[in-house]
Amino acid sequence: MMDHESMGARGLDSRGGFGGRHREREPLLSPAAEPLDVVIDNVSKRFGARTVLDAASLSIAAHETVAIIGPSGSGKSTLLRAINGLTLFDAGEIRVGPHVLRPGRHRGNGEAAFKVRRLMGMVFQDFQLFPHLTAIGNVTEAPRRVLGLSRPEARERGMELLERVGLADRAEAYPRELSGGQKQRVAIARALAMQPRGLLCDEITSALDPELKGEVLAVLEGLKREGLTLLVVTHEIGFARRAADRVMVLDAGRVIEEGPPAEILDRPRTERARRFLSQVMEPGFAPLA
Repeated sequence: MMDHESMGARGLDSRGGFGGRHREREPLLSPAAEPLDVVIDNVSKRFGARTVLDAASLSIAAHETVAIIGPSGSGKSTLLRAINGLTLFDAGEIRVGPHVLRPGRHRGNGEAAFKVRRLMGMVFQDFQLFPHLTAIGNVTEAPRRVLGLSRPEARERGMELLERVGLADRAEAYPRELSGGQKQRVAIARALAMQPRGLLCDEITSALDPELKGEVLAVLEGLKREGLTLLVVTHEIGFARRAADRVMVLDAGRVIEEGPPAEILDRPRTERARRFLSQVMEPGFAPLA
């Protein structure tokens, strides 16, 4: 018997995507939406004497799914927070669609960061749900306050998103009543409620057990099929291989390798990438020397 931990047919189909027994849904992205590309150009960030990002450069094309992997402390989370305007950086430039973030407290960064966050939602490792709000309350809060939707409009959109992530039947549950996987799926629905064109996902399965990780990763694969631009920091090598268009390896704040999953995961060019992958991949799947 399926319990609330199971995906089931409550919004996620047999492929891990959206659909199941429910009526056909409107696409998350409007066909008229302008393409969203992201360019990080020689971005550096220091915390005191420690360099966290060291002239990091990468680009993500519209509708692309890019997995960022690398050892702890390599700057992965800092990079996502810089893209979202949550962390100031010291040098370089970040462009998200038509909006540009510049180093330090540049006078244009405030407005640009606000616009970037409308284009790129962010999902955090620790969920960051409001504990005093139900699942549907968490999903509808920002659309009501920021987008100006009425309560009925926000609830209708919120229920559709909870259904998409398989949690329509848990709409009135509080975060304390949800499993880790369910909380993370609510967090994804909350990010989608602002109608972004892409998501930044910061190790969103790292605190979950294997079964619950599968629930969350299935949702991401569904979002990929719907055309969202996804930049995913992850240690889930299987997900990177299966769902990413490209894999990037970040080490000491620099992109040391990037390319198709099979190339990077099976035939890394650098010794550092080979050493990292040999530690995180399952026995028998180590990269070729």
